Amino acid sequence: MRHTKRLERAMLSTRFTKLVGCTIPIQLAGMGAVGSPELAAAVSEAGGLGMLGTARAGLNPTTLAPLLHRTRELTRGPFGVNFIIRPGGAPSQSRAHRCVEQAAKVGRVVEFFYSDPSAEFVRIVHEQGALASWQVGSADEARKAAAVGCDMIVAQGIEAGGHVRGTVGLMHLLCEVLDAVPEIPVLAAGGIGTGRAMAAALAAGAAGVRVGTRFVAAAEADVHPIYVDALIAARAEDSIYTCTFHVGWPEAQHRVLRSAIEAAEALQEDSIGSVVDIGGSHRTVPRFAATVADRTATGHVDAMALYAGQSVSAVTRIMPAREIVRELAEEAEEFLRRPIELHAAKTSGR
Repeated sequence: MRHTKRLERAMLSTRFTKLVGCTIPIQLAGMGAVGSPELAAAVSEAGGLGMLGTARAGLNPTTLAPLLHRTRELTRGPFGVNFIIRPGGAPSQSRAHRCVEQAAKVGRVVEFFYSDPSAEFVRIVHEQGALASWQVGSADEARKAAAVGCDMIVAQGIEAGGHVRGTVGLMHLLCEVLDAVPEIPVLAAGGIGTGRAMAAALAAGAAGVRVGTRFVAAAEADVHPIYVDALIAARAEDSIYTCTFHVGWPEAQHRVLRSAIEAAEALQEDSIGSVVDIGGSHRTVPRFAATVADRTATGHVDAMALYAGQSVSAVTRIMPAREIVRELAEEAEEFLRRPIELHAAKTSGR
């Protein structure tokens, strides 16, 4: 287990940090197979809330256990576990219940995404002593999450990378959700890749921010180098809201890099490569599949789903997760301090 000193920023203390037990109001996005135990632990060790991604082929209680153990082994800080719950998705309902129960025994937070908030899942989480969170795309969905007992909520704007629940911009959605559930800490997600954007979300009332795209380029992320290179080369306008990568998840809009769409459309093969699932089996990746290009990917990796939010312009190089957290926190604190300093200057000038 590491013994790294976690970052502390008193000015960034929020309802979220106090509830969860972290010191920086930054939550790592789940990000499926890219969200490795090493990445989750690194974010937690830096003072944020690391999230273990479980949206992986082959997930079941047996294959989940080593991931949970590894994450706990690497950090003493709080971490969370992210589950994608959708009609017809994997794992099955009974298997999902067992996986959620496992996660809640180890993680501080268990988070859900892409279905109507479920009282049953929240009950399972609470019975094991963990906090329940739901990522939502509307104020109505936030009210449902509060009604079933969620302890915190993530409001996801249309700027977000990966699969997108929301249909409007983050700031509009955040204001609506904050008004709808004032009693619950709300995190802002979608297009946040700089400390300035983080400060804006906190100033608007968010109790924290959820960051994904920046951490895809973290040194600890389980991601293919071709994916990282594409992120570094991209700008905000290269993040496209689409339904192109629909195979395996036809009902969901998502945001990916323009280069991935162009590369996939230029191919003719039905199969463009393969990945190794959580159980060690090789799985074929069809053209236009929702499969993320993790470190195990082979074949036409540039034509796979290279998910990226509109914050992609902030990805300029590979960085350790700890440095990303520090950079965001320091810059956010600087921008949040400016109104205080401006007020002090005006007051002293009277």
